[in-house]
Amino acid sequence: MNQASLARRHSRGFTLLELMVVIVIIGVLAALIAPNVLSRVAQAKITAAHSDINSLMNALKIYKLDNGRYPSTDQGLQALVAKPTTGSVPGNWKSYLDKLPEDPWHHPYQYANPGTHGEIDVFSFGADGQPGGEGDDADIGSWE
Repeated sequence: MNQASLARRHSRGFTLLELMVVIVIIGVLAALIAPNVLSRVAQAKITAAHSDINSLMNALKIYKLDNGRYPSTDQGLQALVAKPTTGSVPGNWKSYLDKLPEDPWHHPYQYANPGTHGEIDVFSFGADGQPGGEGDDADIGSWE
């Protein structure tokens, strides 16, 4: 046999059966791994929301130290980035945040003064953006 016929014999490629076996193996692995990965993503978003809420609560506490009260519900969390012009305008206002974060599901964080769970409440409605819910759709708040 010469070199050319040996090269052709070794470069035939994969058979359809070999390709199908590899595709089935990849599919089985994906079916086993995907649920674990997706639950981790959901848990990471919930953890990020808790972290954002803690940061907002800390900024609100500093706001209260400077101004003697929390912003009203109408002034909202926006009072942390821009001086309120409505309601009781704070006398010692400073910029408390560069910008307001969105929750991990791209919804604005909610604020209530007075709160139903504490003096003030900062919360996210979760993945569905609606009050209540379970799992990923559950509300996440400063009271937790």
